Amino acid sequence: MVRGATELSGLRDIRTMHGSKKRSIPRVQSSAYLDLYMLRKEKDRLEKEVYILDKRKKGIQKRLNEIDAEMDRSEKAEAKRRQDNPQGFKKPSGKDWKTMPLKY
Repeated sequence: MVRGATELSGLRDIRTMHGSKKRSIPRVQSSAYLDLYMLRKEKDRLEKEVYILDKRKKGIQKRLNEIDAEMDRSEKAEAKRRQDNPQGFKKPSGKDWKTMPLKY
């Protein structure tokens, strides 16, 4: 199966130094407050992103339901048309198209 561009891994999938728990400077006791602050900010950002994704998912699902309903209506209308006219489209009143040659 061919994957779309949205399914490819990108920069969001790369682990950062903070995410991999590695530091260039050894940890000191006073950096605990900074760690708590950074983790709180990341948590808030991720919660906001989850909210936005849920809202977007609901909108997409609503549109999919509308499309399904419209497809059902169209299929029922087509089935009714076929029942009313089983031969298909009728030829226009027996007249053929008039043609004329064109010279370039």
